[in-house]
Amino acid sequence: MKDLSYIAPKNLKEAIGALVAAKGTGRILAGGTDLLVQMRAGMVNPSVIVDVKKIADMTKIVEVRGGFRIGAAVSGAEIGEHPKLGKVWPGVVEAVNLIGSTQIQGRASPGGNLCNASPAADSVPALVAAGAMVTVQGPKGKREVPVEKIHAGPGRTTLDRGEIVVSFTLPKRPPGSGDAYLRLIPRTEMDIAVVGCGVSLTLKDGVCTAARVSLGAVAPTVLLVEDAAQALIGSKLDDKALEAAAAACRAACKPIDDKRGTIAYRTKIAGVLLKRTVAIAAERARGKH
Repeated sequence: MKDLSYIAPKNLKEAIGALVAAKGTGRILAGGTDLLVQMRAGMVNPSVIVDVKKIADMTKIVEVRGGFRIGAAVSGAEIGEHPKLGKVWPGVVEAVNLIGSTQIQGRASPGGNLCNASPAADSVPALVAAGAMVTVQGPKGKREVPVEKIHAGPGRTTLDRGEIVVSFTLPKRPPGSGDAYLRLIPRTEMDIAVVGCGVSLTLKDGVCTAARVSLGAVAPTVLLVEDAAQALIGSKLDDKALEAAAAACRAACKPIDDKRGTIAYRTKIAGVLLKRTVAIAAERARGKH
């Protein structure tokens, strides 16, 4: 095992500099709930750990132009306790708060959940459905990226060397909007999703005018299923539209067989969860849930 150093920079410039100097062997510590487990298992062996919990831009939730900017290192507990965020984006908050136990929630962060790049990450489908943007900063400057563009495959991201996910921006919601996230797990809690589904939609006079649909754990990366959204837009979310959207979800699936579910099972469940998640999001859009 190589010598390991730890730093806790106060700003992004220092953090990025440390990562660049590590030449690919540095690791970000946002909550550590993935990193420390992986180090203990010998899966990663970093030369330097860069703790970003002391960087202000990464540890605050602020309202921006009617939406919200969530620091990538904000804990799930802080997100769940925010007085406004859960009222505007309940599906996002629910998804983040499904990560681990109460104790884990005190440390685990949406940035860590994203950058761990698990196809079954719970917060990611909800953030994708919400149309969240990621602020990424590195040695070449700052850029804005849709959440769905960050994953490259299991355990892999599209981030360049030295880049850090700084924050997530959730947009302002039009009237009549709602979102939701559901997952299927083998146990009642604290398990990994067999399938996850995020939906965000807007209703006007009973008609769906906008929608985004996302699936997790059914492909190498979390999916934005645009055909499912198109099946919902322009409809009153009737059975025909819901089945068309469910069929689009099933068609988008490229899952694996493993001990938690077969290809056939995951594919079928994707369509089932789509219908259930739409129902919750629609109730919220109508102000009834």
